[in-house]
Amino acid sequence: MSARNSHSNKAAARDRLRIERERQAKKDKTRRQLVVAGTIVAVLAIAGGVGYGIMQANKPSAWEAAKDKKQVTEPANTTGANGTTVVIGKKDAKKTLELYEDARCPICATFEQSVGKTIEKDVAAGKYKIRYVGATFIDNSDSGEGSKNALSALGAALDVSPEAFLEYKAALYSKDNHPAEQDDKFAKDDDLLKIAEGVGALKNSTKFQKNVQAGTFDAWAMKMSDAFSDSGVEGTPTLKMNGKKLTAEGSENAPMTPDAFNTAIDKAIKG
Repeated sequence: MSARNSHSNKAAARDRLRIERERQAKKDKTRRQLVVAGTIVAVLAIAGGVGYGIMQANKPSAWEAAKDKKQVTEPANTTGANGTTVVIGKKDAKKTLELYEDARCPICATFEQSVGKTIEKDVAAGKYKIRYVGATFIDNSDSGEGSKNALSALGAALDVSPEAFLEYKAALYSKDNHPAEQDDKFAKDDDLLKIAEGVGALKNSTKFQKNVQAGTFDAWAMKMSDAFSDSGVEGTPTLKMNGKKLTAEGSENAPMTPDAFNTAIDKAIKG
């Protein structure tokens, strides 16, 4: 091989090496750019996810939105501001028994199972009317939505008739249907509708079913809950007549048996 050819070959080899190095350098630069771009995208995605998560966390719940709703659909058979006055009984009944209850309250369930029939008979006989005030504080203390959802369903029953309301309320509190306080069973529409199947006035009622599923009276339930909060009553069940609490004799608690209730109500009616 001549010296000239040897020199040319070396020059060509150096050119090939230079070109290869330049090509590799470009590949490395492109790779670094892709890595940086990917990192930026990942950071933006995380930031976007965090932002969306914060936005969703700060988004009002359906019940908070219902509480703030200005236009309230009121059930039939109600009066007063936002339909929160629920009075059931004969118009000529001179006395009114105020009954404060929370649908998830286990003591309310015990009271209804023991005394509920007595109250229904008294109301039917015109001995007194009842004014019902629904509470939802157990949803806050034990977490959940059952008190609110059941109260909304009671509004749907009341929209059918006062009799449907009383029968449905008794069914919710019955031994067969009422859950433990910590069990948020009433938060599920399906459970509330299943209980209604045993209520004559509500069985196969498409009107009741649609109103429960659509949450037609959710805002009304929140306004009713506000009425309870504004009443100054601190626990359930609470019974009042003539502005005074009805209690079992020698106790500060509601009368929990028919005999104790009859003694208290007769005294209140005379008072």
